Amino acid sequence: MNGKTPVSWFKRLTGSIQLHARWLVPGIGVKRWLAVILAGTTLLGVGLAILILDIYRTAPETWWLPAFSTASLRFLPRLSRVVIFGGIGISLIFVGIWGINQSLLKPFMPQGRRVVDALTGLRRRERGPRIVVIGGGHGLSTLLRGLKYYTNNITAIVTVADDGGSSGRLRRSLGILPPGDIRNCLAALSSDEALLTQLFQYRFPDDATEFNGHSFGNLFISALSEITGSFEEAIAESGRVLSVSGRVLPSTLNDVKLVADVRLPFFQNEVRVEGESQIPESSGQIRRVWLEPNSPPAFPQAIQDILAADMIVMGPGSLYTSLLPNLLVPDIADAIRASRSFKIYICNLASQVGETEGYTCQDHIRALEEHCGSNLFDLVVANNNHKSELPKGVEWVTIQNEPDYDYPVYSADLIEPTHPWRHDSKKLAKILIDLLQERTGPLAN
Repeated sequence: MNGKTPVSWFKRLTGSIQLHARWLVPGIGVKRWLAVILAGTTLLGVGLAILILDIYRTAPETWWLPAFSTASLRFLPRLSRVVIFGGIGISLIFVGIWGINQSLLKPFMPQGRRVVDALTGLRRRERGPRIVVIGGGHGLSTLLRGLKYYTNNITAIVTVADDGGSSGRLRRSLGILPPGDIRNCLAALSSDEALLTQLFQYRFPDDATEFNGHSFGNLFISALSEITGSFEEAIAESGRVLSVSGRVLPSTLNDVKLVADVRLPFFQNEVRVEGESQIPESSGQIRRVWLEPNSPPAFPQAIQDILAADMIVMGPGSLYTSLLPNLLVPDIADAIRASRSFKIYICNLASQVGETEGYTCQDHIRALEEHCGSNLFDLVVANNNHKSELPKGVEWVTIQNEPDYDYPVYSADLIEPTHPWRHDSKKLAKILIDLLQERTGPLAN
């Protein structure tokens, strides 16, 4: 057997059977079409059998009739012939379908990935839970990168208060909403984070004249806004280009500005700081933030998705400059309270310089309640792994034992090993999906 033992040959055979049997797994939308093909082939076979039988009975005795009788296995019982010819026919049908699928889908499949694996994953994600995530910055992108493997029904609601970097420059020069956070979310939700997504995230070097510091994706969204005539349509078209699993929506279409009252060190009075990018640079303690103009209307589709969600996730991300700008849109906060979904707040792993120095998990929640009121979420998810070393000036956000604490806390190891101040996208997504499926878990107060 060319050095191959019967056991190894049998294992390969059973493995091949199991692989091909996956095409019959419920829910991937294949069996119904196999039934149609089988019915059509059966009717065609019946027609051909009748024709051949008619020729066999009416044709004169010639040399080919004995050969035909032998080929048709007439020396075997009729039931045996049905089983033999039926088995050969079904095998040929499956081989033909498999060959056609391989030929047609090969140009569109990632190298080394099986068609059945891709199809099974697609059907599973299509039936996945409806999840709305609210925030901005890199924390939101990290969460989306993990959730997209569980469901395609994701809506990311993103702040449009950014006024720094490439987004701020485009906002001032073209009068469009800042595309930076939206671009990051689109890239995170892309089903193929390969060359096209890398191009979307590419940032021109600082010595590239007019393009210095700009991201290609920001320019792309800005150009589409001019072509389509609307910022929201530009986001939708960008999502189609990147083959996004889900959608990204702005919290509002109004041109809003984030403003904060900050208490500076060694000063008794508070100062007013305008602009999302300037607030962390003030080196003071943030007392209050708000949007100008006040009470902007929410993007209607964002409200619809919040009310239809199975789970709403707030965070992770910068407390004052990424998460609160969304919740300060009154319709967004009201829709969250009205939703009957499972609502979770993800607390940041570490403090952020210029925003939350010295904050505990409870301090984050108090800030949210002071700005937006209570009853925004049902559960807090926080990190309990504080063993790694953090950069200078950054501290762990810990959970304090307080007797009057109103929210249950689910604590787990959420850190990314190579960058412990960041969430691990796979760990975080799995925990959220498990909590949603169980609606409970080991809680730590």
